[in-house]
Amino acid sequence: MASLICWVCYSKSARCHRIEHASSAQSTTWVRPWPRYRNTVPRFAPETRKANRVLVDLVGGIASQKRATPAQIALTWLLAQKTWIVPIPGTTKLHRLKENVGATDVELSPEELREINDAVSNITVQGGRYAKDRQQLVNR
Repeated sequence: MASLICWVCYSKSARCHRIEHASSAQSTTWVRPWPRYRNTVPRFAPETRKANRVLVDLVGGIASQKRATPAQIALTWLLAQKTWIVPIPGTTKLHRLKENVGATDVELSPEELREINDAVSNITVQGGRYAKDRQQLVNR
């Protein structure tokens, strides 16, 4: 019996969705009120959203061309990386579940994958994934 080791990614589409809706080309303020927890995540602070805008714009541009959402592009890109990567997009909303499943209908060309990979390798994403007190609870 062969062993199977997977890398499980959670909340990739939610994080992409948050960036998409929390940012605009000119704005560093929230588009809508967010629960208190999201206000504690360093990656979504105004200065880090502005710094991460290049990647957000790239994914958003590809999404527009594909008539897809940025979350679908994030999931499609993730699925294209390795067969043993398993994204687990979490949601409590039926329309988001349908959006996530719709990522399987999106195809990225080798050029688009290369463009995203080049951008990811050349951009240092700013801001921590968790607030310092919550990061201490990870991998204990």
